[in-house]
Order: sequence, then C-alpha cells, then structure tokens
Amino acid sequence: MTNPLLSQWDTPFEIAPFGQISDEDFAPAFDMSMAEARKNIEAIADNPDAPTFENTIDAVEQAEEALERVLSVFYNLAGADSTPKREELQRLFSPKLAAYSSEINMNPALFERIETLWQKRDDLGLTDEQSRVLMLHRRGCVRSGALLQGAERDRLKEVLERLAVLGTQFSQNLLADEREWFMELVGADLDGLPEFVLDAAKAAAQEKGVKGHVVTLSRSLITPFLQFSTRRDLREKAYEAFVARGANGGDSDNRAIAAETLALRQERAELLGYADFASFKLETEMAKTPDAVRKLLMDVWEPAKAAANADAEILARMMHEDGVNGELEAWDWRFYSDKRRAIEHDLDEAEIKPYLQLDRMIEAAFDCATRLFGLEFSPLDVPLYHEDARAWEVTRNGTHVAVFIGDYFARGSKRSGAWCSAMRSQKKLGGDVRPIVVNVCNFAKGDPALLSFDDARTLFHEFGHALHQMLSDVTYDSVSGTSVSRDFVELPSQLYEHWLEVPEVLQKFATHAQTGAAMPADLLKRLLAAGTYDMGFSTVEYVASALVDLEFHNGPTPTDPMGKQASVLADLGMPHAIRMRHATPQFAHVFSGDGYSSAYYSYMWSEVMDADAFAAFEEVGGAFDPKMAGLLQEHILSTGGSKDAEELYMAFRGKMPEVQALLKGRGLV
Repeated sequence: MTNPLLSQWDTPFEIAPFGQISDEDFAPAFDMSMAEARKNIEAIADNPDAPTFENTIDAVEQAEEALERVLSVFYNLAGADSTPKREELQRLFSPKLAAYSSEINMNPALFERIETLWQKRDDLGLTDEQSRVLMLHRRGCVRSGALLQGAERDRLKEVLERLAVLGTQFSQNLLADEREWFMELVGADLDGLPEFVLDAAKAAAQEKGVKGHVVTLSRSLITPFLQFSTRRDLREKAYEAFVARGANGGDSDNRAIAAETLALRQERAELLGYADFASFKLETEMAKTPDAVRKLLMDVWEPAKAAANADAEILARMMHEDGVNGELEAWDWRFYSDKRRAIEHDLDEAEIKPYLQLDRMIEAAFDCATRLFGLEFSPLDVPLYHEDARAWEVTRNGTHVAVFIGDYFARGSKRSGAWCSAMRSQKKLGGDVRPIVVNVCNFAKGDPALLSFDDARTLFHEFGHALHQMLSDVTYDSVSGTSVSRDFVELPSQLYEHWLEVPEVLQKFATHAQTGAAMPADLLKRLLAAGTYDMGFSTVEYVASALVDLEFHNGPTPTDPMGKQASVLADLGMPHAIRMRHATPQFAHVFSGDGYSSAYYSYMWSEVMDADAFAAFEEVGGAFDPKMAGLLQEHILSTGGSKDAEELYMAFRGKMPEVQALLKGRGLV
C-alpha cells in the first residue's frame, strides 16, 4: 500500500489526511523522504555547472520538501498528542536529523558553491530578499561548522547529535512527570473552589479515568487551585509537585541532562571560535551581546523586585490576620493576592470568568483580525488529528489566505504550555503555497469552557503568531512567517495581546455563559483598571528565569546547574515567596532544544517594542486605525525574516523604543 505521508494529499487545501495516517507510517516515510532530500542535495553540490542563485540557493530551498512535509505532521502530533510510539520515534529521529543537518551544512562542495555566490553577490542582480536568503544560508553553514576541518568537524557533529538526543529526552521526561501526577480531591479538599474550578477538576478526573475531582499539573488548573483553595496544606502539596517536575529522581529526572547540555553547548561554542554559548547564540539576535541582554533585564529587575517586596509585605499581613504564622510562602501568594485584588479592585475571578467563554474569545481574536487586516474565518469540516482540534479557512476578499487549526484543551498526551506552528509555511518559490497554521493551548475543559483573563491573553498571543504566519508574503520558505530572530518573533504575538484589552472588544465578546448578557460596564472598567495588578510578581518570576538562563550560558559552564541557579537567585535577592517561572529541571524553553537558550529574555526585548508599537495606534486613530494596520502588515507581518529585524521595526515606527515604554506598560514606574 502507498504510504499516505508520501502520496499526494487529495484533501481540502491539502491538509494532512490524518484519518489515513498511522504511527507505523512515520519511520518508513522519514527514511524515504530523507534519502530523497540527501539525493537532491548531493545533486546540487555535485552539479558541474557554475553556481548560480537558481541552481544552488533556489534548489536547496526546494530540496527537502517531502521531508519537511513528513516532519511537520509528525512533530505536530508528537507535541500535541503524544503516544509511546511517537515518543519512541522522536528518540529515533532526533539524532538522525542532527546528523543529516550537519552533513548538509558541512558539505564542502555545497558550501563552496554558496561561498562563490557570496563573494560575487554584488554582481548577481539579486533582489533584497534573495540577498538576505543567500546571507542566511552562508551564515547558517558557517555557524554549523562548515569552516571546521578534521577532528574538530567530527567532534561538532557528535556534539550536535548528542544535544538533539538530550533535548528530546528532556521534553519526554517533563511530559512524563506532568502526565503521571494528580491529586484527588474529596470532601473538605474542595473547600473554597468556585464552580468553574470544580468543573475543570471534574473534567480532569474524567481524562485521568478517576471519579470525582482531581488537580493535575496543567497550569490552567493548578493556578486557579492555588488562587482559591482554602486548604493551605493541599496548596503546598500541589505547588511543590508543580515545581518538582523534572526533579523527582529516577528515569525522568532532568538535572543531569541540563548539566550535560550546558557542557556540550559550551564545547560547541568553543569549537566555532566563541568565548561561550551566549556569545555564539546572541550574535544573530537583535540584542547581539550578553551585556546588552543583562542591561535590559537588570533595568527591569530592580523596579520589579521593589514592587514585589512591597506586595509581599501586604500579603504577609493578610495571612497573619488569618491566623497563619510564619513567612509568606510561594503557595500562599496567589491565594492572598486574589483576596487583595478583590478588596482593592472589587474583582472576583468567579465573577469574571463566566464572561470569558473560549468560543467567544476565539471570535474576538478573529474579529480583530477582520477589522485590522480584512481576514474572514469560516469553519472547516475536515478530519484532524484529535477530536478537540478544529479548523477554519481564512480568506480575504474571497481569496484563500490560509488554514487555521486551533487545539485548545489540556490533556495528558499534550506537552505543557502554548505554541504556534506551521504544518505548511507560506512561500512563492515553486508555486503560490498558502500556509496551514496551528495554535495549541492547554486550557481547562468545561461546558462551556471558561478562561481566565490570562488564558484569554494567551489565546490572543498565540493568534498573533498565527497572523505572522498567515499574512506572510515572501518568496522563500526559509524567511517565511515567524522565521525571524528570536528576540523579534514575540513582537507580533505580544502586540496582538493589546487588542484583548480594547474596551470595545470586550464589550462585544465578553458575554455571560448562562445569560448571554454583556459584561457590565462597571466590571469591565474594574477589570481593565487592574491590568497591571501583581505585576511585580509576574515580572520577577519571569526576569529571574531569563537571568538564570543567561548566566548558565555566559562565562564558565556550571557543573552543578541547580547550585548555579541558587547562587544567581541569591545574588539577585530573589523574594522568598516567589520562584522562577521555569526552574531548571522543567525549563523546556531552554533545554528541550536551543531555540530559547540564552534567549528567554526575548519576550521582554519584544515587549519593549510591542508597548511602543501599540502606542503608535493610540497616537493616531485608535486601536483599529487602518493606516497603522496597513503599516504593521507591510513592514512586520508580511515580511517574515526577509530583512533585518531592526530595519523592519524602524520602517514601521521610525525609531527604536526605550525600556521606559515597557516599565510604564507594566505599571512599574
């Protein structure tokens, strides 16, 4: 029988035929498509004709299409709906892919052709995008070891293969810990929990095959449990389980993996001629240097810590007034912070949440995209990889733009967090290829599903990434959509969050789950007025994580990452009742691959820009100003990585922003 992963997909918009694909199809499809890609690359490298942009760069851009199609389906499934077989395949594929990548990037004949084009680039009559793509291909080869020889080249290959294995193992260990732990709640264990938390805990119990209610390690469930449970002992138990992920001993412990990963990254950097991994990694980002990153983070750290310490004193007094002695602890913060918010802002999460229905928030995200960019969304009835996933066709003026897939609910087979990926990226080389974009979240199930305001912000955030993919308008896949520097990629996503807080958006879409009534004007006003509430806490837990990440990779490599983490936090004067948002053994951003390694700061770097970018709308015609929307699409959303990130932002705004915009937006000045 024909392998469905390798055949033509006679499906609407060539969406993968998930109903026909089995886990047994992936390994043979992987091997065959990789062999085809290898053969295509060899033909390019061994071409007797003189190198041209078309027979080298264009050809390389199209050489791996079959392999990319197989991998895009596989890795979407592996992240969103893992099985033991898919985890086994990840372990099989990751070192093979690393070896293949090194083989291509270090191919002497191929690099010689690229280098020849680079030396003659001014005489080739290239477009700006082609010049950028040529530079990126050459730079990628050099940074992957193309200039190394002999033993150093061989060692770098070994290092990269081992790092791929470790990254996969780290992810799978974390998923195992998250999947296996849950705490049953009976009788008085439920004290203080509002109806929406009980509904979510009941749905989680059903997913675990347990009667009654459970708390899992899904952030969307454990956070409201910590907010509302009056049982301090159970809050402590749940919280400690949450922060112990990846550090429970046994086969799923990630601490040794983190140590080995850091050592290998340092060796990789030194082989390529850099002092440390942070210097290597940041060279291609907007920040450029570890010192620039450290300055940004420390500029934010001090005012954030001052705010958090002031808040901690207030929360500790509240706790003592409740008759609880001792220090305020991490499992107390959310509980007393929620009480304080109710007092100071007259806000109760149980009052807010019925107005934030998942389906209505999806409609809100779509409606903003319609008003800003003219996009329309129509539901698609197509087979997808899980019953929770759903799809829409995206059009503009009747013309197909993209397919958007949303997969919103937490489940044991899905890794934690939220993300955006493209099963197919936009490109024009070889035909007008339109993207298939996926948003994956981990919201608690309910009937109807209700979101916290933070959940709704996450939904808008990921949809901002999706717009970056859907509105991409470039020729080359390698610079399409979100293929930009790491500290620029969060700009579209964080910028889109601002539209959730536009009063007219909530007035229209924040409707009560039972009555259908719009959120009362007074409640809306109080909700928006509390927008920067507890910002000291959220900023401290984030910046602490970013600084630990930076110090892991800048300077001498720690042999004991947990000891290094402790010393960095001690030097910072980390508030006692706040922990890192992501402690080392569960820091998937940093250790499940090197995407955000040395670069977790990126969210904050982008936030400096997103605060300034939204101000650009407010300075003219408001949040839906058509001229500013046009500039945003022209210079940011449609251009992908076809130009330098700073050049793109300057074209949109005319200047680079200062950190004060961020501090003001967070209410820290």
